[in-house]
Amino acid sequence: MNDEDTVMPGTEITLGQLEEELRRVKARRRVFRMLGWVIALLLVMCALLILTSGLFLPVLRIGGDAMTPTLQAGDMVLAHKGTDVSEGELAAFYYHNSILVKRVIGLGGRRIELDAAGNVLVDGMAIPEPYLEQKTLGPCNIALPFTVPGNSLFVMGDNRAVSVDSRNTALGCVSAEQLVGKVFFRIWPLSRFGPLS
Repeated sequence: MNDEDTVMPGTEITLGQLEEELRRVKARRRVFRMLGWVIALLLVMCALLILTSGLFLPVLRIGGDAMTPTLQAGDMVLAHKGTDVSEGELAAFYYHNSILVKRVIGLGGRRIELDAAGNVLVDGMAIPEPYLEQKTLGPCNIALPFTVPGNSLFVMGDNRAVSVDSRNTALGCVSAEQLVGKVFFRIWPLSRFGPLS
């Protein structure tokens, strides 16, 4: 009999202890297997979310005050990709290396007029703007009245005093090629979660 076959007194393992250890090892394997499935599912869901947001519903973060009170800095919104944007809706578009969000005031071919009090007329008709807190002419250096070029959008921020938009030649009108899509839903903060108008 060698030393490996020797069992020290008081260290004998009972059948019950052996069965309990086997149950513990099997339970640990089940937990790790389930954890692996959960991690794999989360990775698939993240990949689908990234793919969906990149292709169809981009998630955008508002970075300034040009759209106050409708949108505030830090808000996160969804945009529906495409060029189907109507007057009065919010449009996201590329400008240099950024994405900006502004309100569409006039489509291609429309004649835009602005007066010193900040009233906006499109083809001679004053447009209702319930989303504004204050009307002002703001930073405007274009010749008025202004006719929107075809296949372009005339956009303005809701905070007219600070927004640099189509009233200023620094930005100008937005071409169809610049459009990301229509901004339609706020997802953050949760206190203001919901559709945008």
